[in-house]
Amino acid sequence: MTNPSSNRALVIAAVMASMAMIAIEATIVSTAMPQIAAQLGQLNLYSWVFSSFLLAQTAMTVVFGKLSDIYGRKPIILFGTAVFLIASVLAGFAWSMPSMIAFRLLQGVGAGAIQPVIMTVVGDLYPGAERGKVQGYLASVWALSAVVGPLLGSIIVHSLPWAWVFWINVPIGIMSAIGFIIYLHEEKQTRTASIDFLGAGLFAVAISALMIALTETEGATGYLFVSLAIFLVSFLLFIWQERRASAPMVSLELWLKRPIAFANTAVFLSSMAIMGLTTFLPMYVQTVLNRSPLVAGFTLTMLLVGWPSGGTFASRMFPRFGLRPLMIAGSLFVPVGAFLLVLLTPESSPVQAGAGSLLMGFGMGLLNISGLVIIQDNVGWSERGSATASNVFSRNLGSTLGAALLGAVLTYGLANSVAGPITSDQLRDLLQGVGGGLAAGSPIRSALQHALHMTFIAMFLITALIIVACLCVPGVTKRTEAVQES
Repeated sequence: MTNPSSNRALVIAAVMASMAMIAIEATIVSTAMPQIAAQLGQLNLYSWVFSSFLLAQTAMTVVFGKLSDIYGRKPIILFGTAVFLIASVLAGFAWSMPSMIAFRLLQGVGAGAIQPVIMTVVGDLYPGAERGKVQGYLASVWALSAVVGPLLGSIIVHSLPWAWVFWINVPIGIMSAIGFIIYLHEEKQTRTASIDFLGAGLFAVAISALMIALTETEGATGYLFVSLAIFLVSFLLFIWQERRASAPMVSLELWLKRPIAFANTAVFLSSMAIMGLTTFLPMYVQTVLNRSPLVAGFTLTMLLVGWPSGGTFASRMFPRFGLRPLMIAGSLFVPVGAFLLVLLTPESSPVQAGAGSLLMGFGMGLLNISGLVIIQDNVGWSERGSATASNVFSRNLGSTLGAALLGAVLTYGLANSVAGPITSDQLRDLLQGVGGGLAAGSPIRSALQHALHMTFIAMFLITALIIVACLCVPGVTKRTEAVQES
């Protein structure tokens, strides 16, 4: 249990530093990775540099959330920070792509310990009426990192050895760790509980197999079936283990609580939709609308404007209107924004694309913060880490599944074009602006417009389901402050 003597402002500063370290990692590495891969070679392993991090982070999030409920928040945060920084230093010394992948996997383990637990700390320190405001600040950290990351990555690649892409984490991580050590005070834990190692192992195997199936099976049907088979078997064994364990690693009863289950479902679906927006909107603006990468970046930046704006609005308004109404309002903004993308044509203005991005971002800010506070307010201290981790897990899994599902829609649209199947070489030439593919009325451009339109329709249908999930979230009965810190 968090001690009231903790300096809340300075702990939140440490939380924001830790969150910035993780948030900026994805964008800064993606910017620098082409040059890194050119030096390390084995380009066939390129995607695994990113997949290994996401795989480990997603698989370990729930495990560390549970461990924070048993051993306290501070030990898990410090452990995760140490792992993340050690892996960052080693990644800077990577001598081959396999070694880089191994160190990125270790980084993902550290991120899986840091992200859910620092979000849980916010829930421990602030009652629901104040927590939304802090969550708004954290949403701004993610938005700012998305903008600063690529710029910082470009500066490092052009001015310093690429190792500094990873080593820049070290001073940030050390400062955040010092902040937690000095200012986060927890009462000694008297709770004893057996650790469900078998359940944790089966969960990690199941999620890892699922993530591999979703991210690394392009053109490998046999590989896909093997991954899915491993997922199915290990997941069924995991369910069997959790039903018989005296202290399950993942409490099915907790995850199936109606407020938690439907709030996580809404976050899962919204993450799928946002992944489609961030992946395919810039492609549409550049190729179909025939605009510059700068304009395409502007339309996507509107998402980063809307998200923290929605979070800030939610933090100020939910003491007046309540969490559930704001969450439902957010679920309405997201499909409205997605519908603007469905209405895009080759003659549309990029302003329409930016407006859709802005509305989806604003809705996500309302929905995500309201959903997280609902989840945290429906449990006591001893389950808050697990509950928060379930929310982070749903978000990560939704992003991965969204990329796979909407990518499959795009592939199907290109393969079944009226102009005939579009090859990867033709698509690459179009994206690079060569070969006349961008000419008005060209078959390749028309085929891509049709395929992306199908993708936006699929994304809109996903966002419509978010409304259903939010309507199923029950009204929250306000917990007493005694329960808040119990």
